[in-house]
Amino acid sequence: MKRLFAVVVSIICFLSAANAQKMENCFISMPNDNIVLLEEAWRKELVDLYKSGKPATVTNTMHGKSVLDKLTDHYLKLQTTEYSVVELKLLPLVNNTFVICMIQTVYGPVADSNVSFYTTEWQRIATENVFLPVTEDWFCKKDGDQDVLDILSRMGVFLVKYSLSDERTTLTAEYMTPYYLDDENQEIVKPVLKTENKTYEWKSGRYE
Repeated sequence: MKRLFAVVVSIICFLSAANAQKMENCFISMPNDNIVLLEEAWRKELVDLYKSGKPATVTNTMHGKSVLDKLTDHYLKLQTTEYSVVELKLLPLVNNTFVICMIQTVYGPVADSNVSFYTTEWQRIATENVFLPVTEDWFCKKDGDQDVLDILSRMGVFLVKYSLSDERTTLTAEYMTPYYLDDENQEIVKPVLKTENKTYEWKSGRYE
C-alpha cells in the first residue's frame, strides 16, 4: 500500500511539474518587470480569451492594444504594442525540464531584437551559456567589395531581427541594417550580402 501511495504521489508531482511548464502558465507567472505593459490579471485574460476562441485583445498600461496572436504548449507570440512583439519558447533540457527563450522585437521602423533566456521560474540565465549572437560579418560574402562593405560599417549600427519557430526549436536571425539605407544604397550593398538568414538549432541545451 505504501509503495502504491508513493507511485501515485510521484505521478501527481510529475504531472504537476509538466503542467507548470506549459507556456500559458509561464506567461501568466512572468514577472511584471519582464513585460511592463501587461499585469498578471491581463495576461491571464489574454490566455482565457485565446483558449475560448475569442479575439485575445486587452488594453495595456499605455492605453494601447495588446494581442495574443499564437499560443501552444511550448510557444507564444504577443503583439505587445503596434510597434513591438514578444515571442516565448520552451526549449527542452533533460528530465522534462525546459528553458524559456524570450525575444523582444521593436519596429522603429526597422526591426531590432533582444534575445534572453530564463528558467521556468523566471530566473535569468547568462546568455553566453546558451547562445552566441550572430555577428555582422556572417551576413557578408567573403569576396564582397570592401568599398561597398564600408557603406554598412559607416552606419555605426547593427540591427538583427530574431524569430522563433512555433513548431520547431529553431531560431532565425535576419540582417536588418541594410533596410536603414535608402533604396539606392540598398541596391548597392545587396551584391555583397548573403541571401539566406542564419538559422540556429537547439542542441544539447544551447543554440548552435
